[in-house]
Amino acid sequence: MRRLAGRSSEEDEAAIDLTPMLDVVFIMLIFFIVTATFVKEAGIDVNRPDAATAVKQEKANILIAIDADNRVWIDRRQIDIRAVRPNIERLHAENPQGSVVIQADKASTTETLIKVMDASRSAGVYNVAIAAQEP
Repeated sequence: MRRLAGRSSEEDEAAIDLTPMLDVVFIMLIFFIVTATFVKEAGIDVNRPDAATAVKQEKANILIAIDADNRVWIDRRQIDIRAVRPNIERLHAENPQGSVVIQADKASTTETLIKVMDASRSAGVYNVAIAAQEP
């Protein structure tokens, strides 16, 4: 084997192989993607009212949004108020430990909020919370 002019064998041995490090980084990336929890959203931005006693809900799996025009949204789909109960029953069957969080806009009516709350209770979900903004 010939040596190149000006290069010693020590310089050739000093090169670091990065392949094992890249393998470890790739495996860590796959691990974090698989174990990440994804946040479900109701599908629209709601201007929530302020509340001084707002508490964060940990297991809120069923998110329902009511916009300023009293339209009801679940999973980024606008649904009729009469279809709220079957949707809650389906989502509650997928995760029985989850609770319902209603994100009602400031401009929405109380009547729509009460209809959604009644639909969730008639679907068998009694852990219902109303989302508010911390001041």
